[in-house]
Amino acid sequence: MNQQVKVVKLNGIIDTTNSQNLRENITYLQESGAKIVLVDCQDVTFMDSSALGALVLAFKTLRAAGTKLVLCSINEQVRILFELTGMDKVFEIFPSQDEFHQVVISNN
Repeated sequence: MNQQVKVVKLNGIIDTTNSQNLRENITYLQESGAKIVLVDCQDVTFMDSSALGALVLAFKTLRAAGTKLVLCSINEQVRILFELTGMDKVFEIFPSQDEFHQVVISNN
């Protein structure tokens, strides 16, 4: 995998109890030199608005530092949350990690 790309693999329920840790982990990856942070939501069973807020804050922080934050493998519940809030237009969302890597490789 490209050293410029760091993956955050989420699982289970992402809500108020762990959304701050999510944001801190993403920011840490950016500080460690990642140019792209890929958030893989394949194993997420539920995401609430606080988790979405943490992703938006991380997105803004990373963008200001010149790092991209992208998502992949979101389930129907997460997709609906993103669509209802309009965040599906803000975040770049890939169907899977494989499709993300194909796009990255084809762009290089």
